[in-house]
Amino acid sequence: MPISPLAGKAAPRELLIDPSQLEREYCERRPDLGNKNQLVSFGTSGHRGSPLNGSFTEAHILAITQAICDYRRSQGYDGPLHMGKDTHAVSGPAQRTALEVLAGNNVETTIQRDDGFTPTPVISRAILVYNRNRKEHLADGIVITPSHNPPADGGFKYNPPNGGPADTDVTRWVERRANELLRDGTGIKRIPFAAAIKANTTHQEDFVLPYVEDLRNVIDMDAIRGAGLKLGVDPLGGAAAPYWEPINSIYHLDIAVANPTIDPTFSFMTVDHDGQIRMDPSSPYAMARLVNLKNQYDVAFANDPDSDRHGIVTPSSGLMNPNHYLAVAIRYLVTHRRTWPAHVAVGKTLVSSSMIDRVVHQLGRSLCEVPVGFKWFVPGLFEGSLCFGGEESAGASFLRMDGTVWTTDKDGPIMDLLAAEITARIGKDPGELYQELTNQFGTPYYTRIDAPATPDQKARLQKLSPEGVATDTLAGEPITAKLTSAPGNGAPIGGLKVMTDNGWFAARPSGTEDIYKIYAESFKDQSHLAAIVQEAQEIVTDALRSPDLALQEQEVR
Repeated sequence: MPISPLAGKAAPRELLIDPSQLEREYCERRPDLGNKNQLVSFGTSGHRGSPLNGSFTEAHILAITQAICDYRRSQGYDGPLHMGKDTHAVSGPAQRTALEVLAGNNVETTIQRDDGFTPTPVISRAILVYNRNRKEHLADGIVITPSHNPPADGGFKYNPPNGGPADTDVTRWVERRANELLRDGTGIKRIPFAAAIKANTTHQEDFVLPYVEDLRNVIDMDAIRGAGLKLGVDPLGGAAAPYWEPINSIYHLDIAVANPTIDPTFSFMTVDHDGQIRMDPSSPYAMARLVNLKNQYDVAFANDPDSDRHGIVTPSSGLMNPNHYLAVAIRYLVTHRRTWPAHVAVGKTLVSSSMIDRVVHQLGRSLCEVPVGFKWFVPGLFEGSLCFGGEESAGASFLRMDGTVWTTDKDGPIMDLLAAEITARIGKDPGELYQELTNQFGTPYYTRIDAPATPDQKARLQKLSPEGVATDTLAGEPITAKLTSAPGNGAPIGGLKVMTDNGWFAARPSGTEDIYKIYAESFKDQSHLAAIVQEAQEIVTDALRSPDLALQEQEVR
């Protein structure tokens, strides 16, 4: 992957957005309904786009919010809807638009008071707490965020009463209905914002303190305080920024907020690998400033704008690869949460490191391997059959101390604080503990690359069967498994995973670009990893040319 000469450097002026222009485009631009890229489209994390290309406008938010109101009505959900937003420039305008529709539909809606920001996990937890022991009048939620995407982007996602990202059946329903409304232009109930904010159905409350005070039930805050750790956090200008001082105050911790600035241009960021401003806490380029401070803290951490992702910085290793930290976190939690039932499984996405497999096997626990997307962990976390769910892109959550659900969406702050708890209890930082894992299980070499693919090739890759892979070896080793469905739940992975004893690759088409993604890992060395990647591209190319696949597609038609 080519690295921009700006990577890791302060964002230059010419990269900065103009928030007022972005808001004008949001309000005034009308999507081109003949362009599929400007229709409502729910990916793994809701609808995302930008006013600058007509894919995230007021028209989209009116349609999506009305579709959610219609969906709620069809399901009989009549409890409060908790709505949060992050710090992206168009998140505020989108929340105002959504509130106009929610009030127009007489939906009881709770937002953070004083026009404040609310992280994704805070909304998930609030839904679950409200619904605890309820059978009717259930709460659900909306979070307005494009996650770590660039400043010009917007995002909008729905969390049903289980608190997690909506599953595919729900998002298809909402997407279909929203596009009907987008095309028709009628059927949207809306009142002016001045009336909506004062409506009897609109409630402005504080989400901060209830979440902060409940942290003691998922993290050993006493251990962190007792160890006297010096901690650092960079919220990356995101929705968690107002949470860290209350955490300090209530638990008497020493967490220095390295960057308290909230600025919708994100001008304080260092530029990501591709020359874009991207608030990605797993990127060493976006995290360059905090990494440079690593020796000032026992542990430091960061989150993206909606705080569902984490980045862990230690004196021993700098910014940890998300896969490495997941493995450390899993080993620690399984061995230190003694009240968790012994039968509960550990969840991971199938493109996460197989170091996790080795750790879980050594602990004698079951592994639940699911397709990409945190929504696949929701049922297990909700019912307590999964104690942990984590994905390679630095998103994870886990159960409360008593083995009950905490959140069913990714929670960056608890993963941050867990790093502090681990350091306090073990006396070593997570980077040091990962080195112990490599001494025990070997060193994995992991990569992800993008390869070009036409829309037709992407569609064929999604339909690939294991029989479409003709070879029996990968990088000199016998293939032990060819997967097109996840072993943990049998769900289609939308691609292919091929495994050997010492390596694997997975190939998945991108939902937004004419590429497919190859994830690969070797437990031998870099040259073995390179061989896996090269052969992976050859295997996928040959499989997509396969006459058997073409025949299967004809038979389906």
